[in-house]
Amino acid sequence: MTAKYDFDVIIIGSGFGGSVSALRLSEKGYSVGIMEMGRRWDASNMPSTNWKIWNFMWRPLLGLRGFFSLRFFKHVMVLHGNAVGGGSVTYANTLLVPPNSVWTDGSWAGLDNWQAVMPDHYATAQRMLGVNTNKRPAAADFALEKMAIAQKRHDTYYKTEVGVFFGDDDDTTGGKRYADPYFDGEGPDRYSCIGCGSCMTGCIHDAKNSLDKNYLYLAEKKGAKVFEETRVTNVKPLENADGEHGYEIFTAHGTSPFGKNKRRFTAKKVIFSASSLGTQELLFKLKQSGSMPNISDELGKRVRTNSESLLALRFSGAEDMSKGVAIGSGFYLDEHTHIEATRYGEGHDLLSLLFTPLTGGKPGIGRPLLWLFTLLSSFLRHPIKMARACNPVGFAKETIIFLCMQTVDGHLNMRYRRPWYFPFNKVLQTEGDPIPSFIPAANKFVADSAEQMNGTGASVVSELFFNVPTTAHCMGGCGMGESSNDGVIDSQNRLFGYKNAYVCDGSMLGANLGVNPSLTITALTERAMSFIPSKDTIASA
Repeated sequence: MTAKYDFDVIIIGSGFGGSVSALRLSEKGYSVGIMEMGRRWDASNMPSTNWKIWNFMWRPLLGLRGFFSLRFFKHVMVLHGNAVGGGSVTYANTLLVPPNSVWTDGSWAGLDNWQAVMPDHYATAQRMLGVNTNKRPAAADFALEKMAIAQKRHDTYYKTEVGVFFGDDDDTTGGKRYADPYFDGEGPDRYSCIGCGSCMTGCIHDAKNSLDKNYLYLAEKKGAKVFEETRVTNVKPLENADGEHGYEIFTAHGTSPFGKNKRRFTAKKVIFSASSLGTQELLFKLKQSGSMPNISDELGKRVRTNSESLLALRFSGAEDMSKGVAIGSGFYLDEHTHIEATRYGEGHDLLSLLFTPLTGGKPGIGRPLLWLFTLLSSFLRHPIKMARACNPVGFAKETIIFLCMQTVDGHLNMRYRRPWYFPFNKVLQTEGDPIPSFIPAANKFVADSAEQMNGTGASVVSELFFNVPTTAHCMGGCGMGESSNDGVIDSQNRLFGYKNAYVCDGSMLGANLGVNPSLTITALTERAMSFIPSKDTIASA
């Protein structure tokens, strides 16, 4: 086939996998189109408070066209982002290297000498994302340090490695403008972080190193074209069923339920980078519709979280807990349990609706009953204190949210089928053994800290009443393997069963990292792109 393609490469999604792919392939001479379902955001249109849910939450069928999404499943509630720049617009900036042990676990074990090859790719990812140690520790971080001391774990306390620009060493307050500090003048001007705590609701100060400030920004300068608010509805191989001659990609308006603005594109290569959930859902559609039937039957298997639990501690009349960066510090409660201090900026109180007074007990019917007893007895003993703790106004300013993660492995499987309550459409559904939503050690830590620091502990509603954990780190579902019998992609991220098709996002991860996966997704995509030769090399072959 000699017909001209619209693009050499079409990338579906602009998150950590998609943006890395866009830059590296643009540098290699390829024309690149990026299909992104979400909107483009900058300081001019970020929500001033997340109570403006129409500009914060992502539920386009309800008219909510923000960048923060909650997806509910039987086994887990997933928090993720939809935007140009993917989850980087709303994530907490935390960029950690996982322990070396992850490379000997899971489906990717033995596929490469990971411990030898990955450090260089991590170093590139850290440089590109501007990773450095938190320079704006604040009240919540100082409080967490006191808690770590009380737990006799102070030796494990640390300030987080984050993708935030803090300015020069003598810039202690932030807000100063700098010429591009990262890319020899090729990147945008930046402002130093003022420590407002609003990283997860959209940085309006140009201090957060989101992808639209680095990988994606540079890719667009090199000619990559982003199609925002564009949802991919179908992908089909051209001419030859295995993708040797490329693909046709069908799209529609990203936020319209009626399929407006339908278009068709062609490309020699296609890269699926729509996040773990987005890529799994699209690949299931393609496999079941017959567009790409040879996708491995391993699709949707071994979906992992970081075995997380969200807890909180609210203070009345204390220092402003909203200041700092979104996740500014952490410590290890024990060898398996990792706790980070998390915050939202002042006035961003919406997520208070997810929390209720801290309740112990064991998962099951008895725990909601214990919650009711705890709530009533607490109001009888401390009515004013509990009324303040349950008031959503002021939640961000008064609260430390604890992100509690465990390295204990566990996984779910995803399936794409019609739910019993709505048989007209297929949706992703989870199946398998439940992931624990209750971490006794973490619950006790919050209870102890509440007593130590005169605060009020809180649990997440979904975990307490439905035994459903909350995660911002959905990983796997398109894991690496030696063949299609044990994976969806090979060790170079190529989709089994097809040529010129790749998967580069959280769905490729083959083990529980125990830390935020963004840096690892970036590093693994850097590695995947290193295997693709430049366009000139192919042309001269």
